Amino acid sequence: MTAIAALPNASLPIKAWGLLPPLGHLDAYISAVNRMPMLTLEEEQRLARQLKDNNDLEAAGKLIMSHLRLVVSVSRQYLGYGLPHADLIQEGNIGLMKAVKRFDPEQGVRLVSYAMHWIKAEIHEYILRNWRMVKVATTKAQRKLFFNLRSMKQGFRADADQGSTHRSALTEAQIEQVSKDLNVKREEVIEMETRMSGGDVLLDPSNNEDGEESFGPIAYLTDVNHEPTTMMEAQERDVLSSEGLQAALNTLDERARRIVQERWLNVRDDGSGGMTLHDLADEFGVSAERIRQIETAAMKKMKAALIEFA
Repeated sequence: MTAIAALPNASLPIKAWGLLPPLGHLDAYISAVNRMPMLTLEEEQRLARQLKDNNDLEAAGKLIMSHLRLVVSVSRQYLGYGLPHADLIQEGNIGLMKAVKRFDPEQGVRLVSYAMHWIKAEIHEYILRNWRMVKVATTKAQRKLFFNLRSMKQGFRADADQGSTHRSALTEAQIEQVSKDLNVKREEVIEMETRMSGGDVLLDPSNNEDGEESFGPIAYLTDVNHEPTTMMEAQERDVLSSEGLQAALNTLDERARRIVQERWLNVRDDGSGGMTLHDLADEFGVSAERIRQIETAAMKKMKAALIEFA
């Protein structure tokens, strides 16, 4: 969206005020804004009364157009947040339009003073929405601390540069100074400093450019033991290994059941497996091959019984 498209007088005959270039052409836009004529006090009050009394949109448009340079000036103060200047101007223009809509010429103040609050409020909200993927400030107190702390940190860095020392984090003395100047707790200053110093980290990052899997916090934050699917699978295994196994054994005749139990379920005292094929062959008076055949048939029958049980 361009700035002119967002203004309420975009389709009105603004005559000498002229049309602004799209906000995408930032240099041309700023140059055009700075050439816009400024209003005298009498002109401003007359237009404001026309808007208030008659809902005159052309008057609103002239009030807005004459103050666009204010938005450009204010937006420059927030370039250090790494957000596009054009976006900051766009948000500031929205704040200016809200200010014009609510401006009362009978209050005895100029529109430039009244609009300053609305312009900054919109820019602040935009920065907090877009500076990090996760909001660093949600309450009114946190927002105030965020913007003031960042400004004060820049002052601290300037002093450190003059003293030939470089610090990325606040010292204890600086924390105390911020806490005192802003009338907030030390813990709140430390928490906000931590939020501002940290960056966004994907919990479950996708593969990197080399096609290799990237390591993310999800790898060590995941509680595998209490993951619902894992818990259901574990519960199902427990049921199958107890009730299901017993039900499967009950489908076998006595000889087949004993062969399976001795071969797979009974463990000797020394930790080794159960009886061998030859041991069972001697017990039942048949060949070892016959014991193997009985075992194979029994295992197939038990598998079918477990599937049915599950």
